[in-house]
Amino acid sequence: MFQKEYDVIVVGAGHAGSEAAAAAANMGSSTLLITMNLQNIAQMSCNPAMGGIAKGQIIKEIDALGGYSGLVTDYSAIQFKMLNKSKGPAMWSPRAQSDRMMFSHKWREMLEATPNLDFYQDSVYGLIVDGTTVVGVTTQLGIKIYTKTVILTNGTFLNGLIHVGEKQFGGGRAGEKPSLGITEELVNLGFMSGRMKTGTPPRVDGRTLNYNKMEEQPGDINPGRFSYLPSSPKLTKQRSCHVTYTNPVTHDLLREGFDRSPMFNGRIKSVGPRYCPSVEDKINRFADKERHQVFVEPEGWSTVEVYVNGFSTSLPEDIQFNALKSVPGFEDVKFFRPGYAIEYDYFPPTQLKHSLETKPIENLFFAGQINGTTGYEEAAAQGLMAGINAHLKINNKPEFILKRNEAYIGVLIDDLITKGTEEPYRMFTSRAEFRMLLRQDNADIRLTELSHNIGLASYDRYNLVKSKLSKTKKLIDFITKLSVLPSEMNPILENKNSKPISQSMKLKKLYCRPNIVSEDVLKIKALNDFINENSIEEEIVEQSEIQIKYSGYIDKEKSHAEKLNNLESVKIPLAFDYSKLKSLSSEAKCKLEDIKPRTLSQASRISGVSPADISAMLVFMGR
Repeated sequence: MFQKEYDVIVVGAGHAGSEAAAAAANMGSSTLLITMNLQNIAQMSCNPAMGGIAKGQIIKEIDALGGYSGLVTDYSAIQFKMLNKSKGPAMWSPRAQSDRMMFSHKWREMLEATPNLDFYQDSVYGLIVDGTTVVGVTTQLGIKIYTKTVILTNGTFLNGLIHVGEKQFGGGRAGEKPSLGITEELVNLGFMSGRMKTGTPPRVDGRTLNYNKMEEQPGDINPGRFSYLPSSPKLTKQRSCHVTYTNPVTHDLLREGFDRSPMFNGRIKSVGPRYCPSVEDKINRFADKERHQVFVEPEGWSTVEVYVNGFSTSLPEDIQFNALKSVPGFEDVKFFRPGYAIEYDYFPPTQLKHSLETKPIENLFFAGQINGTTGYEEAAAQGLMAGINAHLKINNKPEFILKRNEAYIGVLIDDLITKGTEEPYRMFTSRAEFRMLLRQDNADIRLTELSHNIGLASYDRYNLVKSKLSKTKKLIDFITKLSVLPSEMNPILENKNSKPISQSMKLKKLYCRPNIVSEDVLKIKALNDFINENSIEEEIVEQSEIQIKYSGYIDKEKSHAEKLNNLESVKIPLAFDYSKLKSLSSEAKCKLEDIKPRTLSQASRISGVSPADISAMLVFMGR
């Protein structure tokens, strides 16, 4: 059946696997995507949404690099919101509700249109390893398929165990069997493994809900997009979400099931996501709170199915049902299916290189929840980077590593490799030191040229970025030079309760006032005419505003980033013998030997490695 040797085999077709397969294939590698069910490619196993705080930035970065997630989200969106718009641009984070079925369908459509990509429906039960190098996989049917590289993206399927109250059964997702055999083989090959837990809420019949008792949450009046490509569709109509709240009655009803809860009776021993806890965990940990938010999210344009965000639970189904009926708007609710918790295997990511290639086995890459992360966006980003680096590895090209000052993706992977994680890792803006540089509006400026240089981002995409840079500079130059008269500017300033001017003044200086925004300065005729004459798009105006208003902050972060990069440039040889440094602490030696950092900068971020240890290494290396 498979007589040829593939360049890349991707195991699993979730968000990580789909991006990995697309990236490797688009760069020219013959790629095989193996999944247990071809009908569930890039399935939204949990909430029907992409983006959010820091996660939206990741999707923008994936798009800027030439990945598919941004485009797919735009095609399947039913609502778009820019979160944190009241704060500075470093915090703006796009989020979209998606039509769950359209999302998966569009992903499959785009993957099937990708050259160099084959598909096969089966379950991978084992790896074929020659010494310390992976050379193929073995499927459930006993078929051996040979390859130069393997990317494992098994997600929650690795020995997946589903819990509903006191009931438990094997599965990687409701209605789907787990992936067996891989964990045991990897452990035999020298890998460390662990267990993690995640959960999902009930899905309910939207026809049985009373939305009049809830608060409506509509999308943005002028919805944005995730993709930087002009061909990406923009929403013209949207579906509203709603929010309601639990109450003391809800909490009492939930507590009635605590003795049957796998979380509290010891059936679940693994660690769940800190920032997306189950509803029983919330009322147990925050017993003083009288209510918790429940977000009511439609699953698509043409379905009545509703996702009850904020009500993740593994309590018995009768407890779930009775408690949810006490929530305003849910009095007559009917279930499509109850919520559940799922336990699964993961592999501590300190066992990986920054390329996401494993340290114990050559040409084997891990991406997604197998690395201890949670979230579609985090998984997709890892998949993209693994696909890129698998292709580069077999073509003897340097690995593609994004720095912490270049992308949230760089922060994500560096955190995993350097610090590891003992709980499901989720990205937040607070994890990044250079938030002002890593904005959602400039991901294309930061990353598209880098991706184009390695053969992923297309010429068309790269030319769009060059045009954006050129137009932005042109507009900023015009605003910098333009003087405005009091007669033209003062009505605008007075309308914004801003101090009027008594003489002609440069527009740039006035633009820097905190309460003056683009829609104000666009009332200046000369500027408006310039924009129209030069066909300057809305995103260019936004980009220019950010660069003008926040130039001081941006320059300061660039300076800090340069200092960081000085340490990044000090490479540590892979075979570096830390035992020779007598002045290193025992903890530092142990941690450094285990993680094997690539640079002194990475070494400085390892827990247990002190500034004194770094100084000792600098001296030893003759710096």
